[in-house]
Amino acid sequence: MSKAKAIQSVQSRQTKLIFALDATASREPTWATARKLHRDLFNASVEDTNLAIQLCYYRGLGDFQYSPWITNASELLAHMDDVVCLGGPTQLERVLRHYLAQRSGLAPVKALVFVGDAVEESNDTLAALAGECGLYNLPIFIFQEGQDPLAESAFAMLARRSGGAYASFDHTSADRLRELLGAVVRFTAGGIKALTQSGRESDKLLLKQLKTDRD
Repeated sequence: MSKAKAIQSVQSRQTKLIFALDATASREPTWATARKLHRDLFNASVEDTNLAIQLCYYRGLGDFQYSPWITNASELLAHMDDVVCLGGPTQLERVLRHYLAQRSGLAPVKALVFVGDAVEESNDTLAALAGECGLYNLPIFIFQEGQDPLAESAFAMLARRSGGAYASFDHTSADRLRELLGAVVRFTAGGIKALTQSGRESDKLLLKQLKTDRD
């Protein structure tokens, strides 16, 4: 087998997940704490050696960045540690359009995890994109930092329309977030079946929300 075919063979077996971050100024006061929580997804990914993660973030005035697909934890963390918060509007629309653009190819993306604290865009536009994600079986898992009620309403709607799930967190709920991120990774790799067969409480909680959103 040639090197190119070997690489394609490995890539075809990969499970791909996008991990997107709001890196605008509103998150700067808690960024050090949040960064540790962001690392939990990467740590959870170690359980599945075929998982490839793409780090995606927005900040400033139109700055939208994404990494290559990475399977090495050290490289993923290095990318994340380079992110610095900059003031600017939210760019969830760009995140969702990027997510939808990754749905085809040798190993299509399976899920999007988003961590943020605000929404400043048209709910109608975002709802339409989330609905499109749902049609293509591309769930969005949203973790909200803080308790902004407007953001909560928008985030919950996006998760529901896409067939994903929503949860909020703060500095006191690191363990809960860590467990839920692990559940998302297991769902991405093995679907509903993986959550059903698991005895973990976090998997049961995620499964309950996924089933509720599908009813």
